[in-house]
Amino acid sequence: MFAVEVRDHIMIAHSFSGALFGPAQALHGATFVIDAAFMASALDANGVVIDIGRAHEALKAIIEPLNYKNLDAVPEFAGRNTTTEFLTKHIHDGLAAAARADALGRPGMEIAAIRVTLSESHVARAWYEGPVAQ
Repeated sequence: MFAVEVRDHIMIAHSFSGALFGPAQALHGATFVIDAAFMASALDANGVVIDIGRAHEALKAIIEPLNYKNLDAVPEFAGRNTTTEFLTKHIHDGLAAAARADALGRPGMEIAAIRVTLSESHVARAWYEGPVAQ
């Protein structure tokens, strides 16, 4: 399996509902480093998995509306705990949609999977990996 990975980051604020979260129930900030890996079983005719520049632009487009925002106030997240795990799936789904729209320089259905990893510190991270197809 071949892979290409791009990276960016966002700074957000949010709070969580539920006793499980202890002090994180209060509003707090986080800086997430985001790695998005695109996987294919073969290289295309150009010898690449996807176009790195297009992949980075797609990632930026998905995370820009979240950067420097309080996620508690983002309408599409209303009533949800915007955990690291939740955000990995949200970003994955946006990247998969970009792939299905053939916006990454290769037919999206030739991409086997996308993995999105959010690192919330040097000791903790979460990831979601799934296919491009819905």
